[in-house]
Amino acid sequence: MTLDVARQYLAQNGVRYVLAQFVDIYGVAKSKAVPADHLEEIVTDGVGFAGGGVFGLRLEPHEPEYIVIGDLSTLTLMPWAPGYARMMGTGTVSGDAHPIDTRNILKRQLDRLAERGWTMMTGIEPEFSLLERKADGSVMPFDATDSLAKPAYDYRGLSRVRTFLERVTESLQSLGIDVYQIDHEDANGQYEINFRYADALTSADTIILFKMAAAEIAHELGAICSFMPKPKSSMTGNGMHIHCSIVDEAGKNLFHDASDKNGMGLSQLAYHFTAGVLAHAKPLTALLAPSVNSYKRLVVGRTASGTTWAPVFVAYGDNNRTAMVRIPYGRIELRTGDSGMNPYLAQAAMIAAGLDGIDRKLDPGPPQNVNFYALSPAEVAERGIETLPQSLAESIAALENSDLMNAALGADFVDEFVSLKREEWIDYHRHVSEWEVSRYLSFF
Repeated sequence: MTLDVARQYLAQNGVRYVLAQFVDIYGVAKSKAVPADHLEEIVTDGVGFAGGGVFGLRLEPHEPEYIVIGDLSTLTLMPWAPGYARMMGTGTVSGDAHPIDTRNILKRQLDRLAERGWTMMTGIEPEFSLLERKADGSVMPFDATDSLAKPAYDYRGLSRVRTFLERVTESLQSLGIDVYQIDHEDANGQYEINFRYADALTSADTIILFKMAAAEIAHELGAICSFMPKPKSSMTGNGMHIHCSIVDEAGKNLFHDASDKNGMGLSQLAYHFTAGVLAHAKPLTALLAPSVNSYKRLVVGRTASGTTWAPVFVAYGDNNRTAMVRIPYGRIELRTGDSGMNPYLAQAAMIAAGLDGIDRKLDPGPPQNVNFYALSPAEVAERGIETLPQSLAESIAALENSDLMNAALGADFVDEFVSLKREEWIDYHRHVSEWEVSRYLSFF
């Protein structure tokens, strides 16, 4: 898209302001509103931000501005906010791409793929909770009648929030984003909207756009759209699974091979990639499950519906939803991640792990087509299967000590991420919860 075409596009759609955007280390959208008649400045001079005011940029108040140079190919209307559009861009400092800008981190991994003539295609599946805060401060499903013990795919649960779901879906569809499924998930008040796959950078940009739309449309309806990984201990959490494959310059899926002896349609390249993901599962988890709350979802155990649906086992299998990696024929699905993840960082780390598996020709071993939830810890161990980190402290320690992640994502980034997350863990660990008061107040 040229500047002239972009100006016409904004004028035809009555756009008055363009949000120049980037995301912080947590994956939260940050913006400045720029009047539409200053569009050219976004893509030439860029838009300046005080980097010290944003988590994770590692910029001090006395240092140069963090400048976002707009990418016209990302110029997108915001149908839920008439008169507004948004544009993502490249975060720079003193004219150079900032090395710990999370979108830049993903682009570096995509460049490594491009050097081989490859493109990473991903389909990211966001789960979320539609909630309402009551006058007493409690939080309940927005649909008060959504109370079934096993509510997955329930018609009434889907129908009674259709105003919200339709508005979000139709906003995305009007932008050319192909939404192909909407469903009620396994927890009360939990839903999922699925988009068609795209290249990894576009997928991450779309997730941010979707979160913006969902949050604002929910707010207008008096609801809260929450991407918190585990809003309630007795219910399943909000995952964000990543389906992925690598394609060549002709668009051929290099992960697919119909002659796969295991019957999963995977190529040797895909097996090597999968082996890399499994080999680096523990540090990878820090980017896929990046909050204290993530590890309330990522546990072995049961919920009110009968299962957590959160895979903690470092294994892969044919359509096995109890393993970290599921194989839905001819591609892989990484199921560890939750809806609190930064999609740029999660995909960058996944690519780094997978490429290491390809470069070293790692073998993932035989597929594990067993219900891990039904096995005892001893039975899992007998199969040589490890479990993922069970706390934020454990996963960030694995990330800090990972030579691969330090090299691929950047040692400065890893240090910044670990520092922030360690502070989060310490703050949480020192907090006295209602559970502790209830259990210990008069116990001793």
